[in-house]
Amino acid sequence: MDVTDLMREWHLNPDGDVIRTFASDVYPVRFQGRAAMLKVSRIEEEARGHLLMVWLDGDGAARVYRHEGDALLMERLLGTPNLTEMVQAGDDDAATRILVRAAQGVHRDRPAPWPELPELRTWFRSLEVAAAGGGDYAAAWDVARALLDDPADVRPLHGDIHHGNVLWSPERGWVVIDPKGLIGDPGYDYANMLCNPSVETALAPGRLERQVDVIVRARGPARPRLLAWLQAYAGLSAAWTLEGGDAAHAARTLEVSRLAAGLLMSAGN
Repeated sequence: MDVTDLMREWHLNPDGDVIRTFASDVYPVRFQGRAAMLKVSRIEEEARGHLLMVWLDGDGAARVYRHEGDALLMERLLGTPNLTEMVQAGDDDAATRILVRAAQGVHRDRPAPWPELPELRTWFRSLEVAAAGGGDYAAAWDVARALLDDPADVRPLHGDIHHGNVLWSPERGWVVIDPKGLIGDPGYDYANMLCNPSVETALAPGRLERQVDVIVRARGPARPRLLAWLQAYAGLSAAWTLEGGDAAHAARTLEVSRLAAGLLMSAGN
């Protein structure tokens, strides 16, 4: 079904300019008098994320009004307050605590059966390929493989928790949008947030150690396991960036993996 047909069938009225990305087209619309966003995915992983949004059913996530195939109609959330701006204003700790609560909201037990989502292991293929070159990629893959072989508390994951994917609802507080939708160890979601809102922020002196402490105190994973997931995730992120052709940015992201490895080694001594 094309967008024109969806607009007509779901009784939507355009309410702004379309936002186009490599993965989806997002249309600001009005639905039954409410501000909403119509997201039409162009790639499979975005469409899978719709399944998780439907399963979350507005509990810690943007409310879903309609879903059909690649199309998701959800509530429109505010761009302010903004977690990236919160970090830039010097309130990094508060932003991390909000991200932790958002992740915990996704990870809560729910009575409905889990949606059919890919296992986290499939997400790490790019790191496995990069590991053939040795070095920090190989070290990250060794840690990732150990974590994937012995997961803790397996459940649905957001898959892309960061400062731009947790937005403010005046009625319900901070809620998530745009999940990838995976099944696996929740440690993965916490590692993702530590690499954001930018690699330069992640690498600021003392920042990583402090935000690891914030997550642990907020009842996230234990420090050694969190650092292991961070080493693995940052290696994976670097591998993705390398595949995209940006070797310089991949090298900077790999520094996060190396830093996590050093902190993990220190924690073990």
